Amino acid sequence: MPCVKSTSCFTVFAESWTVEDLLHEDDIVDKVPLQRLQLLGQSKELRDLLCNPHLRQLLRSIDGAESKDDAMKAAMQEPLFVEFSDRCLKIVENEEKSFTSSEADDL
Repeated sequence: MPCVKSTSCFTVFAESWTVEDLLHEDDIVDKVPLQRLQLLGQSKELRDLLCNPHLRQLLRSIDGAESKDDAMKAAMQEPLFVEFSDRCLKIVENEEKSFTSSEADDL
């Protein structure tokens, strides 16, 4: 699927699942609040990365893999996937730091 608008590629992924589909209480080690997850959808950099057909194929292969652990290990060898995952973490972690800072200011 060609990416004409920066939001069109991201929409393909965003509409195909819900938070409940992804989060099962037994599987949660680290949980990110929904508000921070929503910041990922607002990132132009992530939308631009998702326009890359190779990255989209990597994400599909992870999603469809029987062994998600093995699929993630293989994907982490791909510089494009590492860039994508690092960007996701940076967005979520930066928001966490600013949230923590604003909490401290309220004290």
